[in-house]
Amino acid sequence: MSEIPKAYEPQAVEGKWYQYWLEQKCFAADPARVSAKRPAYSIVIPPPNVTGMLHMGHVLNNTIQDILARKARMDGKEVLWLPGTDHAGIATQAVVEKTLIKQGQIRHRDDLGRDKFLEKVWEWKAKHGDIIIEQLKKLGASCDWGRERFTMDPEYSKCVQRVFVDLYRKGLIYRGKRMVNWDPSARTALSDEEVEMIETKGHLWHFKYPLLDDQGRAQADAFVIVATTRPETMLGDEAVAVNPRDERYTRLIGRRILLPLQNKPIPLIADDLVDPTFGTGCVKVTPAHDPADYEMAVRHKLPFTVVIGPDGRMTPEAGAAFATLTRDQARKAVVAAMEQAGLLLKIEDYVHNVGHSQRSHVPIEPYLSEQWFLRYPSQAAARACVADGTMHFFPDRWAKVYDHWMGNLRDWCISRQLWWGHRVPVWYSEGWRKLERRLVTIRLSGRELEGADIRELRAAALRHARERGILGQDFLNLDTGQRITVRKAGLEHGFSNFGVANVKLVPGLPDLLRQAVRVSVEPHNPPSTDVTAVETYLAALRLGDQSFRVKFRVKVLPPNLRLYDHQAVFLSKEKKTEPDGDKSPEVNVPRDTTSRPASGSDPFLADLVPDVNRDRAFTRCQIESPGSGWVQDPDVLDTWFSSWLWPFATMGWPERTPTLEAFYPTADLVTGPDIIFFWVARMIMAGYEYMGDLPFRNVYFTGIIRDKQGRKMSKSLGNSPDPLALIARYGADALRFGTMRSAPLGQDVLFDEKDVELGRNFCNKLWNACRFRQMQGGPIEDEIDPALLTSDDKWILRRLDRAIREIDDAFAGYRFNEATATLYRFFWSEYCDWYVEASKAALQSGRSDNPSEAPGARTPDAAAAARLRANTLAVIDFVLSHTLRLFHPFLPFITEELWQGMNYHADLPVDQGGHTIMDARWPKPLDPSFCEHYGLDETAEQVASAKYELVGVGRNFRREFNLPSNRKLRFVLKPAGDLPAAEVEVIRLLLNAETIEVQRAYTPPKGTPMAANALGELYLPLAGLIDSAAEKARLEKELEKARLEVGKVAAKLDNPQFTQRVPPAVLEEHTKRLADWQAKEQQILASLNNLPE
Repeated sequence: MSEIPKAYEPQAVEGKWYQYWLEQKCFAADPARVSAKRPAYSIVIPPPNVTGMLHMGHVLNNTIQDILARKARMDGKEVLWLPGTDHAGIATQAVVEKTLIKQGQIRHRDDLGRDKFLEKVWEWKAKHGDIIIEQLKKLGASCDWGRERFTMDPEYSKCVQRVFVDLYRKGLIYRGKRMVNWDPSARTALSDEEVEMIETKGHLWHFKYPLLDDQGRAQADAFVIVATTRPETMLGDEAVAVNPRDERYTRLIGRRILLPLQNKPIPLIADDLVDPTFGTGCVKVTPAHDPADYEMAVRHKLPFTVVIGPDGRMTPEAGAAFATLTRDQARKAVVAAMEQAGLLLKIEDYVHNVGHSQRSHVPIEPYLSEQWFLRYPSQAAARACVADGTMHFFPDRWAKVYDHWMGNLRDWCISRQLWWGHRVPVWYSEGWRKLERRLVTIRLSGRELEGADIRELRAAALRHARERGILGQDFLNLDTGQRITVRKAGLEHGFSNFGVANVKLVPGLPDLLRQAVRVSVEPHNPPSTDVTAVETYLAALRLGDQSFRVKFRVKVLPPNLRLYDHQAVFLSKEKKTEPDGDKSPEVNVPRDTTSRPASGSDPFLADLVPDVNRDRAFTRCQIESPGSGWVQDPDVLDTWFSSWLWPFATMGWPERTPTLEAFYPTADLVTGPDIIFFWVARMIMAGYEYMGDLPFRNVYFTGIIRDKQGRKMSKSLGNSPDPLALIARYGADALRFGTMRSAPLGQDVLFDEKDVELGRNFCNKLWNACRFRQMQGGPIEDEIDPALLTSDDKWILRRLDRAIREIDDAFAGYRFNEATATLYRFFWSEYCDWYVEASKAALQSGRSDNPSEAPGARTPDAAAAARLRANTLAVIDFVLSHTLRLFHPFLPFITEELWQGMNYHADLPVDQGGHTIMDARWPKPLDPSFCEHYGLDETAEQVASAKYELVGVGRNFRREFNLPSNRKLRFVLKPAGDLPAAEVEVIRLLLNAETIEVQRAYTPPKGTPMAANALGELYLPLAGLIDSAAEKARLEKELEKARLEVGKVAAKLDNPQFTQRVPPAVLEEHTKRLADWQAKEQQILASLNNLPE
């Protein structure tokens, strides 16, 4: 056994043991070790942003995870705590771009281009991306670092893209033009959950909009008054709306209004969405810049005028006077212009909630944009698992919040206009660039070929092709400048497609091939050395009274031969003459008949494509490029679209790896409630969709770290401490213990550095207690002899049992602060303050150099004393070895140092604590047979408790009479029954008394303070100890002060002006202060009454 140093130096201890754990691979999980006897326990770290630096939220979250992981190891489980970092699309791109701008390398990322900019991001990640991981190691995080993942790792990226492709093919991912939350700083769309509503002091501007008469002239004295909080958006107004039941305006519904500054007539419409109590009851309708207005515009078929661009500046559509201005500049300019025009009625102060980007902290802009959206999968299973208790939330109040959100899901906007992130695996053909091209329609009567049935028509078509020189002939395609050759096999292939139109088009084939537009090029599938590519062309055909889309498939053979194949697809018709027209395999009449080309007109290419986002000739959703000419979607996916796969994508999915088989689903998730929708709910849905099971069984929601004034921590307030500085000053164990002790289940944490200081003091207490034991010498963890157990020994063993049970119960309910409170109470108060001091009677008995032994006390037999001393040391070892294990999840470093230093590991198997304390078995409550063997009944505990109660009152005598704690006093004990001398000696030691005289017939002088309990009566004779007159004067002075304070506080509490206006916390504090001073007053009065004459 090595000697424990006098002082605890956390920096040296923590660095040494963390390196040891890493070298010995103590954190490494092995799925091969998982069995019925060694069950799996897994937890995945909420991946911190790669831009992140350790803050107090990380400390709280990761300390809890580490506690759970270390506890599971001590329970004999195979533990995987899987770490990693998130690429944090918006945050990382912003950091790198700002860095490059600051360095003078660029003015904007466009100066570098996408590929070069991404190279800079990867360089930054290589240099700075592991900072937070190293910081977590300093905290003591016992992650399996060999399995560290990054959401932009190549294998992880493939998982993300695979899921996108799958959901796209299931019809759950779609592209649409919608009103989105737009971040003009990051220039990207945001989901609803990424918008933070902030109460903002603003204004409500009341503007006059002139009514127009029947000739379209503005009426000089006729206006409607419109109130708005965003004057700059009025430049994009397309209507003014009122509630149809608002009698003030019913007569004006349908009238035209002149939009000021733009001089554009707009209608006054009626819509139930309008709140007649807001402002004047007239609201401006700006469809391109307000979600509610967007919905109103769809109902009323209003146009959409975009006046604010993606950079947050006004567009040319806002007018020459306002174009290029920022939103704030435009607001001031519009207000000034309206005032100059005499159209500003008034301005009111107005407080309202304004959406801000959680990433860039700027006001978001409702913006009409083409984005990718996801209809959430596996919603029912994800909602039910929490409702039916399959998954547990701690605290459970979050289950209701989760259920409400799951019952009101909106499609998730998953695309972001960034460069850093998982690029959308969608590819666009060259056809997208040609959608606005007008095609030349090839017209046929449908009677060019003769035949009574399809067989005869096919034969006629082949004759026509031979006789007219179509077969074997090549035709110049005007779009590509390439020649396309027609052969018999191609015609016959086309004939095999369903529908007679595939046959009847043959007379027009030369013209169709000339006028067709190539829309895509891709490799042959399956790959072939004979075919270098396959091209797709579209052409417009009018066959009798029907319009068709003709889709050509052209095979490109080396060196440059193009052979065609074709099929016809029905688009629209005026008369039904073809019996099989409705059965054509690609019939898809557009829903909006206004977009269909008029009869006889030449259509645009877009008119031939019912859904360009789903037509494989134009759009492909796949991981690899379909071929030359295809361009990948420039957007990237929302960061959360990658992290929602975290529990299984980090374990090797889609392969059924041993890790995935052993450790999925995970046991626990520790996270903040602020991302319950961002992350937790989405992970649950993804888990059910791709693993058929929930991703975790328990979710612990931490509180928010606040300062002791209750304010959220932030750099701007300067109230956010640096965890690394705290670790350097106090040690990681102190930071962990102090944080956990002040963190009630799911409640916000009021951080105070004094808690960390308390954690350090506690570590010192633990260190000194172990050092005290080591200094006593003797064998380590010797056998305990039940016959030699004192009442104090039995008392501490029963208290240990109670502590284990309380801590187990706290762990079961994820009440970690209760566990730390129990540990603090048991070790500091019950073990150190009472038992260690009481044990000194046995440890010092019989020693010739015992300075505390009372003069004339009888020395017991030396051999018996030695046995008693050894037994006491055995009890101390038993308690300490259990205590170190109980503390280990919370204080990993110091407990490892003491476990090894005390030599408690020496006789244990390697996998049960012989190698490291983290493998030592978690203490179990003392079973009935153990308690019976050692006589741990209530009687012994009652005796010890009575001793400590008596000592506590005796110590209070010192305080009452202002007697120094180191002054040796004489007490008198009048026992209620037989009390062994050993018990009396314990009381003497605990009281720090010179003597305790046991007198059964003691008659105390008047005024002698006395305390009584089941053991008897304890007296403190005051003669010669105090100056009664001086003590009386002192107590009377204190009484005067106490009564003054009682009066002051009572007067405040009697004043309704105070009690009705102050916050509840202040009122509670004053009520407690009154009770404290009143108790102090009674205590002083009692002391005055006890003074001897």
